[in-house]
Amino acid sequence: MSDSIPVRQPSTVSLPSKRYLYDSLKFSLLQWVGKLPSQLLRQFLYTKLYRLTIGEGSVIYNSCHLRAPEKTTIGSHTSIGDQCVLDGRGGLTIGNSVNLSTAAWIWTAQHDLNDSGFAGVSAPVVIEDYAWISSRATILPGVTIGRGAVVAAGAVVTKSVAPFEIVGGVPAKKIGERNRDLDYQLSSCIAFW
Repeated sequence: MSDSIPVRQPSTVSLPSKRYLYDSLKFSLLQWVGKLPSQLLRQFLYTKLYRLTIGEGSVIYNSCHLRAPEKTTIGSHTSIGDQCVLDGRGGLTIGNSVNLSTAAWIWTAQHDLNDSGFAGVSAPVVIEDYAWISSRATILPGVTIGRGAVVAAGAVVTKSVAPFEIVGGVPAKKIGERNRDLDYQLSSCIAFW
């Protein structure tokens, strides 16, 4: 038996790539922008720094989480409630006079649970004019929410929803129809919120 102590070989430490550092900084700043108390300043930074497309009279309340805002389009007179998640990685289009209530989650990317490498997959989400996504509802990749449709609070939408349909539950199923005579503009722009 030898009384020698094993010597550890020096490990190689690799530094993160410039791309990783850039993406990390960009994501961190994006989260910081979402927490700013001024809606006007948030919207300015979202559009100028992150290339978000947002229509006239629309508002994004504080503490929202945006992912890939450069692949997200929001129409006019639309209200995005506080604590919403807008995942634009697969492409996200939100129409005019849409109401996303507090903590609604819109996902365009996820993992393929049957893929041996747990690969990422994405598909665009479209939310048409006058739709209402209630609090804590979740919309999954590849879904279209039709014009005037309503998603009930806490619902998980895995399939597209027809125009003026009301859906609820997990997974979401049709529970009713909405009035088809819709002609309103949401006016919820508050500068300091």
